[in-house]
Amino acid sequence: MFEEKELLNWQNPEKMSTIVEVFLNAAEHNGERVFSLDEDLSLTYEEAKISIVALASEIKPSVEGLDVALLVGNGSIFLITYLAVLYCGGRPALINPVIPTKVGRKLLEELKPSIVITDHDQPFASDALIIDTDKIKSLKVSNNKVDCHKASSDEIATYFYSGGTTGIPKRVIYTHKKMLAAAARMAWGWPVNDGEVWLPIAPFTHIYGFLMGVCCPLQSASSIIMPVKFHPELVLELIEKHKVTVLGGGPPAIYQALLADEKFEKRDLSSLHTCPGGGAPFPIAVHQQWEKATKLKIFEGYGMTEIAPISVNTQKYGQKLGSAGKSVPDTDIEIVDVDTGVQLMPAGEAGEIRVRGPHMMAGYCNNPTETKQILRDGWVYTGDIGEIDAEGFLTITDRKKDLIIFNGFNVFPREVEEAVLMNPLVASVCVVGLPNERSGEIVVALLTLKKTSEISVAEIIRHCKEHLVAYKIPKTVLIIEKMPLTPAGKIDKMVMRALAQELIAN
Repeated sequence: MFEEKELLNWQNPEKMSTIVEVFLNAAEHNGERVFSLDEDLSLTYEEAKISIVALASEIKPSVEGLDVALLVGNGSIFLITYLAVLYCGGRPALINPVIPTKVGRKLLEELKPSIVITDHDQPFASDALIIDTDKIKSLKVSNNKVDCHKASSDEIATYFYSGGTTGIPKRVIYTHKKMLAAAARMAWGWPVNDGEVWLPIAPFTHIYGFLMGVCCPLQSASSIIMPVKFHPELVLELIEKHKVTVLGGGPPAIYQALLADEKFEKRDLSSLHTCPGGGAPFPIAVHQQWEKATKLKIFEGYGMTEIAPISVNTQKYGQKLGSAGKSVPDTDIEIVDVDTGVQLMPAGEAGEIRVRGPHMMAGYCNNPTETKQILRDGWVYTGDIGEIDAEGFLTITDRKKDLIIFNGFNVFPREVEEAVLMNPLVASVCVVGLPNERSGEIVVALLTLKKTSEISVAEIIRHCKEHLVAYKIPKTVLIIEKMPLTPAGKIDKMVMRALAQELIAN
């Protein structure tokens, strides 16, 4: 029997029915506390409330009961606009504001929003309502008022978009009830106190970034400090200046970039106490380097747009480096065979991960084919490969689609990446498979080096031979300047495969 897991009792957001109610409760009791701070704006909770109500009064005729497209970057403008749409009964679809024009146009064609709201000109939405910094500054002293929409917990709180690496992103519905259930489980994994100072990094249009930058800070009436973009030096300066207590974190590339900053060792990060990680499996070396440098642990979790969080390493229920932790409350995780997706695998054996819980999506909008592929018999089939040990710790081995088959042998990229990162001169690595006529696929490692470090490809190969069986050793090693990242801060494997092919061809 695993431990019985309980959600936080001190301020369980599931006792409130909507995200707006969570915000209004925080504003009522903490009006003078800093709500949001970015490069251009600083708002207290009271000023944010005035701004939200004022904007809601202006947009209500175009929003109430209708789908709304939001293309706004991280910052105060996002927070005010998102909450204003909910306040007057709109259904906000969160679209990355830097999405390619062709994809953005297709998303709007599918959504058919009543209005597009953005913080800058969009080539595919020429009639969009643009909300800028000056607009928010005028709103925070406005006298405009409108009654708050009386939403039920089953009304739509957010549309997220999933995927997009192989086609047009799929739209996912989250109700207030499911969104707050997700936030409650984040709080279970990474418990915080009232009035924390958060620094989120991931885009708010991504479910991890949304939970870390919106839902979780609101439930604890925290201050949200937002860098205009992710730049290691800027993030470290903000942590020092504003005494940040919770680092939003994200994939390992975020922590690796912070560690690689030239002034990292001189920074005062003593205010930090919580460092979550998620979005991609963490190499053990990254855990060890961060703890050695900061005396803080990275508590790694696992989730996806369709259900997040799924599992978390925690102070209370244990941490296992290299794992994604244990299942969050009221959430079931099973490992099933890759071929049929039905046969349960014994403890310690790998298979596809399937999940179910109260915060899982209901399906993709207008996409029954994709919905049937991922939702089967009440389970979300994640497409990830993993295993659960006897203690209940889930370890993510790889994505099904990233599995490399070399001469009939299965090679999981993560295992090779772990081995490469054991070399102290390597800063980051991405392992991909490329087609090969003789062997089916070959293992290719692309890596960056730490500043001032030099090492030959032959030395990397020799290092791998000390840690890997022969068929897992990269056939090609490519040393590059930097890792291309997705907007969510993950290494962009599509770009990496294309880059590997280009470099090998030349």
